[in-house]
Amino acid sequence: MNNLLNHGIVEVATLIPNEVKIANPKFNVDEMLRLLDNVIEENKLGKRQTRVVVYPELCVTGYTCHDLFNQHTLIKRAYDEMLRFAKLSNKEYSPLIFIGMPIRKDNQLFNCAVAIHKGEIIGVVPKTFIPNYSEFYEGRYFASSVNRVDDQIVIDGKTVPFTPNLLIEDTLTGAVVSAEVCEDVWVPIPPSKHHCLHGANIIVNLSASNETIGKSKYREDLIKMQSATSNCGYVYASASRGESTTDTVFSGHSLIADCGAIVGESKFLEDIEITYGEIDIENCENDRTKTTSFMTNVYKQKYERVCIETFAPVTDEFISNREISILPFVPHNIDERATEILKLQAAGLAGRLKKINCESVVIGISGGLDSTLALIVAVEAFNINGYDKKGIHAITMPCYGTTDRTLNNARRLMEILEVTSYEINIKDACEQHYKDIGYDKSKLDVTFENVQARERTQILMDVSNKIGSLVVGTGDLSELALGWCTYNGDQMSMYGVNASIPKTLVRGILESYAEHYEGLKDVLLDICDTPVSPELLPPNEDGTIKQKTEDKIGSYVVHDFILYYMLRHGFGPKKIFDLYVNAKIMHEKNIGVKEPVVDKQELLKNMDIFYNRFWTQQFKRSCMPDGVKVGSVSLSPRGDWRMASDACQGIWLDELKDLKEKYCK
Repeated sequence: MNNLLNHGIVEVATLIPNEVKIANPKFNVDEMLRLLDNVIEENKLGKRQTRVVVYPELCVTGYTCHDLFNQHTLIKRAYDEMLRFAKLSNKEYSPLIFIGMPIRKDNQLFNCAVAIHKGEIIGVVPKTFIPNYSEFYEGRYFASSVNRVDDQIVIDGKTVPFTPNLLIEDTLTGAVVSAEVCEDVWVPIPPSKHHCLHGANIIVNLSASNETIGKSKYREDLIKMQSATSNCGYVYASASRGESTTDTVFSGHSLIADCGAIVGESKFLEDIEITYGEIDIENCENDRTKTTSFMTNVYKQKYERVCIETFAPVTDEFISNREISILPFVPHNIDERATEILKLQAAGLAGRLKKINCESVVIGISGGLDSTLALIVAVEAFNINGYDKKGIHAITMPCYGTTDRTLNNARRLMEILEVTSYEINIKDACEQHYKDIGYDKSKLDVTFENVQARERTQILMDVSNKIGSLVVGTGDLSELALGWCTYNGDQMSMYGVNASIPKTLVRGILESYAEHYEGLKDVLLDICDTPVSPELLPPNEDGTIKQKTEDKIGSYVVHDFILYYMLRHGFGPKKIFDLYVNAKIMHEKNIGVKEPVVDKQELLKNMDIFYNRFWTQQFKRSCMPDGVKVGSVSLSPRGDWRMASDACQGIWLDELKDLKEKYCK
């Protein structure tokens, strides 16, 4: 695969003139050119890099011409205006253009999408499915593409493809564009399904879809699902209110979807003439190749392929106008989704307990984020099964680094949730172990820390044996990714409820939960505000936490951002770096954000830590315990992530090296 311009992110646009004159091609083309000039000017100024634009169905004549389509005068004038549009569109920074046209061929009239590039008509896509029901009477005027005699047409003395099976490939961006027309997408098996199986990654739809009650939502769902199931970008441009209102009303509804997500939309009565959106070609390719069922049972068809090269890049720097969240794991509707996430976590634990006939669990409580969420999940699971919450044996185990703040929060949490609680100070046990192995505890090194972690795990396991229960793991997805856990210590449990919940989402869930459970609010918010720490080293003289995790391993905001785009989308360091630099805090409450990294040198330092630790710590993930998958990313060796523990990270570090040479001078 070639290196794609702008990391394969292609900006597209729908152009919907508000003013349309029925059966007046000159006026309509003038309006189309006006909008195109706006797009081209934005490209020239470097504000945008719009490479594909789509107009509505039959935009040159107007969709609601009805029997006037049988008039030679209209068809001839539309043809002339199409040629004028093509000629005048030939400007620097002009994109690939699709316009809607009635075209005569083979003694028939076809409803077509005409592709134009650099002033030339490069292909014509006739509509396949002709609606002739309810308010639609297209069968009265237009023939289906299946009635065409051949796959070519002569326009202005030049022979070009005339087929629904047309692929237009932009060799600069990697975009492979195909078109369908309105009704084509509403049928059981749209032509775009075959287009995508034969290589198209952007589908454009020139439409004239009238409005009825509830139709706009149905249309949005339809386009989202087309984009999602075909792993493609989808650009839908519908006729505006300028169409005739004799029997129907049109709204100019524009939709741009990228692999199931709406990235651009204009809605009824908004009168927005230009709608922009960005489609990530690399993401489309990664999703398709990862989804091994994508190419199953392909019905091979003959396709015409035209190669073009859109205008040269405005700048070598990454350009994106898409809103990129700095917290990709944290949904914008966190209050609604937090409840769903907790239910999924709890359902996993509840199901495990029921299947093994167990009505008790053991869980270590530190007063930190992860164990707090795990305890709440346990309570919810017991509620599902109708178990007595006293079967939850919560144990806090203070030692050298435990501060009054976290210990008091652990005590309050267990008390408020009314679980069976224990407090076991492990200092004496650790002292004995240091003595047994001949260790000088004044060194405060990794041995000093891991003895405590393993002692805590031993207590949890032994209490579990004593009462015949299951040990609930508390470690989260971010810690698994970084290997920030003690092997055969907190890395081990019998069921890990947080295994697919990253650190930023843990905090987001707890902050949301706090707003809905008044009795827990104060303690949960204080836990969320406490610096993340394993508390294995002695605190400061004033009793505050000395050992802060993010001082040692970097920002969890950065790590979770890398983790999401690396695992979910397969992106490399360069693209992730550019995405992060362009990311924004998009949550009103700034949930999960504690001083996000913005300095590029500091960002690269964090990225270096991530790529080194992720590769070298795989051995801990290779034997991780069971844990329910909740989101789109998991590191379970039995599920989403299989990786050799001695794999080489060299090529990823090479990309980072290039970035460092550029930004760390």
